[in-house]
Amino acid sequence: MSVAEPTRSLPGGAPVDPPVIAPGHSPASVSDKISSVVFGRMPLWFYAGMALAFGGVLMLLGSLTKLVFVGIGIWGNNQPVGWSFDIINFVWWIGIGHAGTLISAILLLLRQEWRTSINRFAEAMTLFAVACAVIYPIFHTGRPWLAAYWLLPYPNTMGLWPNFRSPLIWDVFAVSTYGAVSALFWYIGLIPDLGSLRDRAKGLVQRRVYGALSLGWRGSARHWHNYEQAYLLLAGLSTPLVLSVHSVVSFDFASGQTPGWHATIFPPYFVAGAVFAGFAMVLTLSIPLRKVFGLEDFITDKHLDNMGKVMLVTGLIVGYGYAVELFTAWYSGNLYEMYMVKNRIFGPYAWIWFLLILCNILSIQPLWFRKVRYSTAALWVIAMFVNFGMWFERFVIIPMSLHRDFLPSSWDMYTPTKWDFSTFFGTIGLFLALMFLFIRVLPAIAMFEVKTLTPEAKVKESAH
Repeated sequence: MSVAEPTRSLPGGAPVDPPVIAPGHSPASVSDKISSVVFGRMPLWFYAGMALAFGGVLMLLGSLTKLVFVGIGIWGNNQPVGWSFDIINFVWWIGIGHAGTLISAILLLLRQEWRTSINRFAEAMTLFAVACAVIYPIFHTGRPWLAAYWLLPYPNTMGLWPNFRSPLIWDVFAVSTYGAVSALFWYIGLIPDLGSLRDRAKGLVQRRVYGALSLGWRGSARHWHNYEQAYLLLAGLSTPLVLSVHSVVSFDFASGQTPGWHATIFPPYFVAGAVFAGFAMVLTLSIPLRKVFGLEDFITDKHLDNMGKVMLVTGLIVGYGYAVELFTAWYSGNLYEMYMVKNRIFGPYAWIWFLLILCNILSIQPLWFRKVRYSTAALWVIAMFVNFGMWFERFVIIPMSLHRDFLPSSWDMYTPTKWDFSTFFGTIGLFLALMFLFIRVLPAIAMFEVKTLTPEAKVKESAH
């Protein structure tokens, strides 16, 4: 337990300058508290939640098995809506993963101390979101063992090179690089903590597993030197990925001639939206985590305040992107672009567009107020609005731009089937199952990084 010290407060009750870590902690107490989540007994609700999540995994496996034996006709895709839930959810999951890279890489290079308590959690979220995302383009081919490898730059023995001018091929390079660098970055950051868990483990199997994963970590000066060099190098490699990955994803749409897609605003607009959605998911998961495991000393009001600010700024950029889309369609004088805007606002799917504005623009306005940013309940509700809103955004961009194309005789409505929903909910189950396993077997907060924020570590650093 920490020794809480009184802090100065504003009239609304929010502290003037909340700490990044609660006072009264030492390096030893930090390790004790965080490792107790791994080695302690989990409450009954944890296993109930894990069982529910694994039920979602089984639903995903059943849905994909049905798709493989029957074909993608079980989905609601039609003509002209050839892309629908598969690409909506692919872009949604990729966007969710962006906050982890931003927190881990960019904030590390900018020496932002508040990242230390949430970076490990966000990095894991990135990996699990990418794992859910890649399911969709692979199984969208219908027969992945026959078609998926065409996206890879394999040797030209069959006389058929992949089309490197296609943004879909760029996606393969960007997402695979993003996933590989993020996994390496996450694992290297875990090594010192794996060494600590090895030393604290009581069971023989635990000691051997954590010992193997820690790669012989002893905490020597040479180990720390190599670790810091590798960590900074990977942070530098990860930083441009934050900008490039979702920019490349946006090229899937922006490089086409379809009204509603052909916009140069898409790359920065998609990147801002990805960070927006990513921070919303970090808040959605970290607020319950800090509460149920008593981690308020490490994920403090400072973290919630800063994440609320980032979500507000990126949300305003997204709102600016919506306004630019409307303006450019009107200013261009292009009949097809103007019709597409009218169809979004007044067409048969108009209710989704208005839900999008409600969730992504109106719901975040309370974040201007500091009292709201310090309220866990308000932040969690706003983050859930954003999670839904960013999904609605992808629906607006994809099916609503496709269901009425240049030829009125081919117009059709898009209606998702039960298999669309079961696959989507199944990926949510997979994501949550991986999060439950991560929290159970690995430290969700970077122990060694949080230790550097304790007064004892600060004194030693200043002495050197």
